Amino acid sequence: MTALTLNLNSVIKLTREQFYQLCEENPDLKLERNAQGELIIMPPTGGETGKSNSTTNAQIWFWNDQNQLGEVFDSSTGFTLPNGADRSPDVSWVEKSRWDALTKEQKEKFIPLCPDFVIEILCLRHAARTPNDSLKKAQLKMQEYIENGCRLGWLINRKKQEVEIYRPEQDVEVLKFPQTLDGENVLPGLVLNMQRIW
Repeated sequence: MTALTLNLNSVIKLTREQFYQLCEENPDLKLERNAQGELIIMPPTGGETGKSNSTTNAQIWFWNDQNQLGEVFDSSTGFTLPNGADRSPDVSWVEKSRWDALTKEQKEKFIPLCPDFVIEILCLRHAARTPNDSLKKAQLKMQEYIENGCRLGWLINRKKQEVEIYRPEQDVEVLKFPQTLDGENVLPGLVLNMQRIW
């Protein structure tokens, strides 16, 4: 099963609050919304992808726990980007001062900002069925993060054992079979062990 996109704009244009309520009323569905207001229904991942997501998130969490530079979020966390899209990266991180500047209410709902750092992991099942389509959608999503203020993004393609690195105002860098990834100046000192993820 691949992600489904529903365009309900001719029937109803959901406000931010209505979209949040829709997600609250349907907790078994993973929903996103693009900048055009279309709903995206994300299927659950398979076991290997879920394991990779968890391993990746744990490595980022342990780094952050030692450094206390921000907050780490899992794939269930919704972010409302400046362009109006509501996204849920597989792993995300927000710098501490930006997180602390939010109100309690803002922290409880979809977070009204773009993360400083995101990871998206291509699901092997979906990539096998529609490889070009799945990759293109993921690349557009990564570009959207960067255009909305993300400072560093990694698109992990487990099938090809490649990582696309996204940075503002730079061309995408593609690494083939990397052993580790460096958090650069965004997550200083982070070294992600890719052997645990492949």
